[in-house]
Amino acid sequence: MSNRKQTTVMRAMARNAMLGSAAIGALLAGMAAAQAQTITVWSGYPELAPFYEHVAEGFKETHPGVTIDVQAIPLREHERRVALGLSSGSAGAVVIEMNNAIASRYIENELVDAAPEDVVAFVGNPDSFGEFFVDAASADGTIYGVPLFRGQSALFYNLDMFEEAGLDGPPQTMAEYTDYAKALTKRDDAGNIEVSGWSLRLSGGGQGIAEKFWINMFQFDGGMMIEEVTPGKFRVNLNTDSGRAALAQYLDNVHISKTVAVDSPADAEAFEREQTAMFIRESWVIGDIAAKSPDLNYATAPMPYGAIGLPVNMFVSAEDDAARQAAWDYAVATNEPDNLVWMLENVGWLPNRSDVDYSPVIEATPTFAAFVDYPEGYQFFNLPSLAPSEEVLTRIAAQLTNAFESPQLAGDDEAIGNLLQAAEDEANQILRREGLLAE
Repeated sequence: MSNRKQTTVMRAMARNAMLGSAAIGALLAGMAAAQAQTITVWSGYPELAPFYEHVAEGFKETHPGVTIDVQAIPLREHERRVALGLSSGSAGAVVIEMNNAIASRYIENELVDAAPEDVVAFVGNPDSFGEFFVDAASADGTIYGVPLFRGQSALFYNLDMFEEAGLDGPPQTMAEYTDYAKALTKRDDAGNIEVSGWSLRLSGGGQGIAEKFWINMFQFDGGMMIEEVTPGKFRVNLNTDSGRAALAQYLDNVHISKTVAVDSPADAEAFEREQTAMFIRESWVIGDIAAKSPDLNYATAPMPYGAIGLPVNMFVSAEDDAARQAAWDYAVATNEPDNLVWMLENVGWLPNRSDVDYSPVIEATPTFAAFVDYPEGYQFFNLPSLAPSEEVLTRIAAQLTNAFESPQLAGDDEAIGNLLQAAEDEANQILRREGLLAE
């Protein structure tokens, strides 16, 4: 080959190599762009924001091109955000925290994605999740969510206040709850409540009022506010022995015994500030107390009959395949054993995955015992997977709120029954409208 021809060939080879390098560079740039995703995490529990950020830090190691944007706001605001974002199609690629009752409507309307095969295999592994949690993450046999934590109730009580009142140990019956509340209430010289004996959910929070009432109602022989009578058909039950007993107890404490008032400081904040002696709440309060009131002398105890066991799952909605896969990867990453132990230790919510050793955290924090060690025969209930669940519970909550503010109802069994019947009829009318009422 002549020098001229050799030079021409070498130039051609060099030109082709440059073109090839440019093509590969363009391909790699395109792949990098495809991997550079922003996944938004929508949470209804602000105290969980550090947990999701913790998961995101570890997630960077396997998904360096994915940005996790954690947006944690109060639960009712979160539910409105989910309704607006999913129904309008403006959500983008999101990992959404929801319980099964709230998720039902979005599953029915195909606004969240069914889990891919690898996630189905993970969630469906009986060594990791019990049937109760798999069912709560599924609809019609199809898995849509990744189980994460559960809202399980127990009693929190102030040990110093119990000792001062001469009370040895927590109340064992609902009648004792009222008796204890009377002994624990502190008043000023004018008779106004300074420390409530028992903090009840009496206002605010929408459907949360109905949920908390249901927890108390359940203590009276397992009273169920909403019951699935036949597959896919439901009925609201309020004007029952359990419902009447629960409302009568609320009214007694507010208007007769006056151990609490509608405007009394309430919930975890009141307990941490020692403005109430006892209240019923989920395990996250343990972490909240550790952060905000670490010297508080308190204990926990199981409820007399049983507790709500409300599973919360991670769901995914995304238009782009790459973003969808990254979102599912993040949802699964929340369940890595180290992350779940971190959540229990630092936040206090109870993880739903069973094949993880949580014993070091529980041993270090004995107040978790009420949530994991309970008497034989202890019962649990869950909110039904019902599309109009929020509407039903919100309407019931409105009726209950009015009742709590009505002193004329206290001690009047007939009036209590009439109010509960009216609330029951109104709620069942919603189910009838949706074709879900068991006639």
